[in-house]
Amino acid sequence: KIREKRHYRDFDHDIDEANAVIIFLPKDRGSYQNLFQLKEHVRNVIVQGIDDIERVVVRKESGEYILYTEGSNLKDVFAVRGVDTSRTRTNNINEISQVLGVEAARNAIIHEALATLGEQGIMVDVRHIMLVADMMCMEGEVKQIGRHGIAGEKESVLSRAAFEVTVNHLLDAAIAHEADILCGVTENVIVGQPIQLGTGDVKLVVRHNQ
Repeated sequence: KIREKRHYRDFDHDIDEANAVIIFLPKDRGSYQNLFQLKEHVRNVIVQGIDDIERVVVRKESGEYILYTEGSNLKDVFAVRGVDTSRTRTNNINEISQVLGVEAARNAIIHEALATLGEQGIMVDVRHIMLVADMMCMEGEVKQIGRHGIAGEKESVLSRAAFEVTVNHLLDAAIAHEADILCGVTENVIVGQPIQLGTGDVKLVVRHNQ
């Protein structure tokens, strides 16, 4: 099975399935240059395998063999006979979202974040990670935490400007005649006024006895 044929357009090939042999023959039999090109290209022939998976490492853990791959192709791996799909994992969040759905991607974000923090000895309440995962997946697709994702989509001009590329956000807001009504935490901190949450959302008036 030859997966990539663009390098072999100058050659004819014959497949002997009985002996598992692929024979390449240059179309121009009199050209030695093509023969040397074939020598280099044949090193990259993928006889069998899964696209996007470059290498596989086998490790024995807890009395069973685990396969670790360099690269990911969850959909094609699921189609391989003998693969336990319930125990197959990948850290490619976008691929999980495409194959298994956004809920599976949300769970993967939580799992990967906790695993990464745990390796550094950092203990974080899972509810903090769940909140971040919910924000990233709340619109039915996985979005990053950054100016091209959640932080860049906030309604508040000052809140967007507080994250990255401050000048650009302020200029774009001025051109679009945007107004900031200062309802969030970040924008109220920037302008130095009480946050309209908790005790800051209560106004007390003293009633004097008449």
